[in-house]
Amino acid sequence: MLINIEEIKSLLEEKRYNELRARLSDLNEADVASLLEGLNKEEQLRVFRLLPKDMAADVFAFLPTDVEQEIITSLTDAESSNIINGLMADDAADLMEEMPASVVKKLLSNCSPETRRDINHLLKFPEDSAGSIMTVEFMDLRENLTVSEAIDRIRKTGLDRETINTCYVLDNKRRLIGIVPLRTLILSHPEAMIRDVMEENVISVETMTDQEEVARLISRYDFNSIPVVDSEKRLVGIITVDDIVDIIQEEATEDIQKMAAIIPTDEPYPKMTVATLWKKRVGWLLLLMVSATFTGRIITSYENALGVYIILTAFIPMLMDTGGNCGSQASTTVIRALSLNEISFTDLAKVIWKEFCAAIICGITLALANFVKLIVVDQVTITVALIVCITLIMAVICANVVGSALPMLARRLGFDPAVMASPFITTIIDAVTLTIYFQIATRMLHIG
Repeated sequence: MLINIEEIKSLLEEKRYNELRARLSDLNEADVASLLEGLNKEEQLRVFRLLPKDMAADVFAFLPTDVEQEIITSLTDAESSNIINGLMADDAADLMEEMPASVVKKLLSNCSPETRRDINHLLKFPEDSAGSIMTVEFMDLRENLTVSEAIDRIRKTGLDRETINTCYVLDNKRRLIGIVPLRTLILSHPEAMIRDVMEENVISVETMTDQEEVARLISRYDFNSIPVVDSEKRLVGIITVDDIVDIIQEEATEDIQKMAAIIPTDEPYPKMTVATLWKKRVGWLLLLMVSATFTGRIITSYENALGVYIILTAFIPMLMDTGGNCGSQASTTVIRALSLNEISFTDLAKVIWKEFCAAIICGITLALANFVKLIVVDQVTITVALIVCITLIMAVICANVVGSALPMLARRLGFDPAVMASPFITTIIDAVTLTIYFQIATRMLHIG
């Protein structure tokens, strides 16, 4: 990197603004944004104001939301309008969604009518829908243009478009009828008609399509962008792969948080306060703590067995942990498959059968290894060893079946399958494992 944070601070202190401006201008916009994040609020604003106008909006788009808010609210009306007008409409709309209503009203009043119209258009769509993340700056062509005329149009308007790699062909009612890659235009005869060189088999999404489905389509077909149409098949915007990368990261983070029994949040960890962490975690912890009392009741109800055979107590943690781990493995595998649309609820029987078979093999393997350990190392009786090993096999089978079935049932009922992950399933499996253990023990040891 041509400049670091210490050098920036030094140039600011020495008021060598022209040199700082020149050195920042040589950097990539994303690198400049990363440098700004390492400065304090006052320094961020001073450096941002030094950036060339044509570079400032691009740098702004790479900044975290909280830094964007700090900067945009500190700029003059003229400066803020330049930034908003320079942003792509989808980036501007994302910013507006995070800002207080009073600030949004002020920013919208200062930006151009075209920008205001595009932002308002995007803000009307539900969060997480294709319409809310699309950009309206796309390259559209008419089917009756020649290749030469189309290239001329791209030269005139291309700078204001999100991408020109793919051009979208519309009819007189602005309905999407085809696409033309820029490569095709360049290699085609100048007098060829767009209708003759376009690809008619177009994959698109509607404005209300969930953003996760959009991400799956782009990943499946290896697209750089995908068109968004309304209910009448009119093209209203496009979604580019850079937005999809952000969505995939957000969705993965959300699923990870849910699987760890944490209320999802978009706030980055360094920005979270202790109070925020407490609020996001304590609810699930309380629920899991209360549900875990069932395991205590199960142990209490089998006091006689434990009183006669104290040795049984020593194997409770191992059995519970093994069952919980197996349930977590099964649920994580199924949740991931559900998120990738590899399976659906109609595959429930197949999934359960596959997990059942895997559980038998894993359970027997674990039981054989544990049996040798119990006899050789722990030196327990054959009866106790059999009790533990049979329980182990049964626990693994139940854990795999429950761990695979619950996420699929949750999806069927309209819940996020990630909720049925490790902590929740572990609590259920613990109770089931203990019940199986003591039922087998009381029968094999004839404890009344």
